[in-house]
Amino acid sequence: MTTDTPPDTALTDPRLPLILDSYQRLTGKILLADTQSMWHAPFAIVAHDTASDPVFFYGNKLALQQFEMSFEEFVKLPSRLSAEPLAQEARAKLLHKVSLQGYIDDYCGMRISGKNTRFMIRNATVWNLIDEAGLCHGQAATFITHK
Repeated sequence: MTTDTPPDTALTDPRLPLILDSYQRLTGKILLADTQSMWHAPFAIVAHDTASDPVFFYGNKLALQQFEMSFEEFVKLPSRLSAEPLAQEARAKLLHKVSLQGYIDDYCGMRISGKNTRFMIRNATVWNLIDEAGLCHGQAATFITHK
């Protein structure tokens, strides 16, 4: 499903630098040195857009393995569907809190893969993708998982 070589769109999306820049701006920490390192990072990285029903636009290799999807499948997935129906309200409250605060760094929660496998994400940091002009382009998260 996932390969060692990322799809071209996983390397060329103009929002990728915003994932790293926003993380550093909001947390004061460096997530990774550059966007080329994102695909093979030792932790999951995901990001969704600002649509009324946000859709993922990025998932790195580890995230795709956890969600048991190809990149092409993942970037069509409304992000709310990454949580089980009963957990979607809690997820919505979390994202609202992030939109108000800028980021949180202590989230954990159950997620569901494309093959209906449940897995727990832990030590998640979720942050707003804010450009230098203050415009929001979505939200991103990084986490480790436990099946």
